[in-house]
Amino acid sequence: MDGVHDMGGMHGMGPVEIEENEPVFHGEWEERMFALNNAVSALGVRNIDESRHARERVNPAKYLGSSYYEIWLDGLIRILSEKGVISEEELSGTVPPKAFTGEHRPALTPENVDPMMEKGANYIRETGKSASFKVGDQVKARNIHPQGHTRLPRYARGATGEVVSDQGLHVFADSSAHGCEDPQHLYTVRFSSRALWGTDGHDNDAIYVDLWDDHLEAVK
Repeated sequence: MDGVHDMGGMHGMGPVEIEENEPVFHGEWEERMFALNNAVSALGVRNIDESRHARERVNPAKYLGSSYYEIWLDGLIRILSEKGVISEEELSGTVPPKAFTGEHRPALTPENVDPMMEKGANYIRETGKSASFKVGDQVKARNIHPQGHTRLPRYARGATGEVVSDQGLHVFADSSAHGCEDPQHLYTVRFSSRALWGTDGHDNDAIYVDLWDDHLEAVK
């Protein structure tokens, strides 16, 4: 979706502040937020793309004024509320929190944390849409402005690049964020920095973006 979260290539945000010897977490609550967000996966009530879309819907002013894990917290509350796992009354403390009544898949125990984090998740699929492009094709990123989730960054829309790799069939994140996997081919597309940034680019620089079939159109 178009929103303040899609900050790639935006001007006026000031320099990136690099914190020397930055710790992994700046406080205990960030550790807990990281743990909660991953433990919720065992409930099976949302996927990674739904989580991203929930964070995209943070109020724009709040988004810009929030830290990384504050945005995670806002998104987690939103998705669990929408899925009926928690209620406004429970959040406000009006009523005691209820135990989750669904099926854990399985519950995340302390000894399983490291194996789960190391394993990650697999979004490759065996069946789906036929490939529209092949390595070497010139393609243009579609100039779309969806109301829902999209992994097509705003800075690449309308730019022309070259397919350098076909990663095979993957769950289409744009659809997955709304409950439908819609597997299709995922390509690595090379864009020259000139194509993206114009005179601010450099002849020797390129940006590689992973994009799905529905993000691209053929260059005629």
